[in-house]
Amino acid sequence: MLEMFRPDIEDLWFKEELLSDEETMSYNYDYGGCIPFPKEKWNSWYERWLKDDDGRHFYRYLRESDTGGFIGEIAYHYDEELGMYLADIIIHAEYRGKGYGRQGLQLLCTAAKDNGIEVLYDSININNPAIGLFLNNGFIEEYRTADAVFVKKIL
Repeated sequence: MLEMFRPDIEDLWFKEELLSDEETMSYNYDYGGCIPFPKEKWNSWYERWLKDDDGRHFYRYLRESDTGGFIGEIAYHYDEELGMYLADIIIHAEYRGKGYGRQGLQLLCTAAKDNGIEVLYDSININNPAIGLFLNNGFIEEYRTADAVFVKKIL
């Protein structure tokens, strides 16, 4: 069973680990793969995503209830250019295929709805197997390009 966990700044070591793990970030290969998240970036990132509660950013770790171990992250943010809320979920590679993605996506949708969000969207790389995760959990395909599938869910 999963639960959401609001990380403190000192917990961002896990985000750094997630973003630097090649297998975990393989879905992002077309866009460069791993994403550097050195400690020097933690303060400004934390201020924007977790400390400044403007309602346009939501970020939580996914934590295994029994062990307390971190297994991934969920988030949404308001994209000014697109005028919509975009979802994000990353499950550490060693925990994939165990239903954690489904649980995490459900937790994210519930949190978004509880926070007054009516619709969540995502743009998913055409080669990312997470397309199935979203479609199997109530998202519908809005459209598809050669590079991405754009999905949405009315909450």
